[in-house]
Amino acid sequence: MRHIINEKNKRIMKELVEKVAALYADFSKDANAQIENGNKAAGTRARKASLEIEKAMKEFRKASLEASKN
Repeated sequence: MRHIINEKNKRIMKELVEKVAALYADFSKDANAQIENGNKAAGTRARKASLEIEKAMKEFRKASLEASKN
């Protein structure tokens, strides 16, 4: 049973790492568009992406703590 939980947590953590990487790529692109070109819409998208990254990181932290308990 413990092995199944660890495998599930590993899968969840791996998916979250991939999600954060994709979100960061979007964030970086939009943040640079705002910084370099003054694109206000890109700034809005970057702020939204930063909130989504924060949520995903909290999920990762929760899964990581659960994995370390087992």
